[in-house]
Amino acid sequence: MAKVLVFIDNPGAALKKSSLELLTIARSLGETVAAVNGELHDDAASTLAAYGAQALYRPSATDLDDYLVGPKAAFLAAAAAAAGAGVVLAENSAEGKEIAARLGIRLGAGVITDVVAVDPDGTAHKSVLAGSYTSAAKAVTPVSVLTVKPNSITPEPAVTGTAPESITVQVPDVTAAAARVTARTDKPASGRPDLSEARIVVAGGRGVDGNFGPLEELADALGAAIGASRAATDAGWIGHDAQIGQTGKTVAPQLYISAGISGAIQQKAGMQTAKVIVAVNKDAESPVFEIADFGIVGDLFQVLPQATAEIKKRRG
Repeated sequence: MAKVLVFIDNPGAALKKSSLELLTIARSLGETVAAVNGELHDDAASTLAAYGAQALYRPSATDLDDYLVGPKAAFLAAAAAAAGAGVVLAENSAEGKEIAARLGIRLGAGVITDVVAVDPDGTAHKSVLAGSYTSAAKAVTPVSVLTVKPNSITPEPAVTGTAPESITVQVPDVTAAAARVTARTDKPASGRPDLSEARIVVAGGRGVDGNFGPLEELADALGAAIGASRAATDAGWIGHDAQIGQTGKTVAPQLYISAGISGAIQQKAGMQTAKVIVAVNKDAESPVFEIADFGIVGDLFQVLPQATAEIKKRRG
């Protein structure tokens, strides 16, 4: 049976939903093993076992996070070689895609990013050109590297799970040529879910005119994350880490609420794979209504507070 290596970066106390999705996909492709960087708590290790990981590959070096992605790619390449993996799965984050690119060079592997589904034979499906087409691709190299968008599938534990074997992998010394992280600043916690993994996203654009208050109230009522268009982040109304689109983050939530966003192609590229799209805009001719499942032509400052009040009332 083919080996499928899943990269888990800094799992901490609990695995992220996106990691559980990768493990679920891996089991459909072959025998699942995991390459884990960073501290691994007992609960996270138990979850890895429950989701079918047969072995855990750990780096000999403990300072991979002191550098940018070069050493992590070196570790993953060594783990893939040690496991004899034919497929490597990683998150579709900006860092995940950079690691995948470096890994592809090291292994001579085909790399496919922005994947939304994987067939048992390794064929990867992508939503491209702002959702205008769905494409299928399959690497012809001995090893393929896939980065998978979060919220692509429903995570499911294995029918049976056993404690995985832990294997230490010698990481080549690439730190001399790697960029070192010199400082970190903690980001204030908002209490909202991570934007890339959120099941519900409320996003605002130029139409919010600097006031994200109604969006934040709606997001908190729904347990949603806050996103934004480039126009809103460039204006300084919200941090750039909230940007969704071609030059921002890609999201694939179950529900995406767009408020005051025109729906230009650049923004659509970041959210077109959402299961349900609801658009609120004063302009009935706005392009966002072309892709929305439900559209409301109206003032977001009137529509969103009403929606928030109704949701709170129904939830008691």
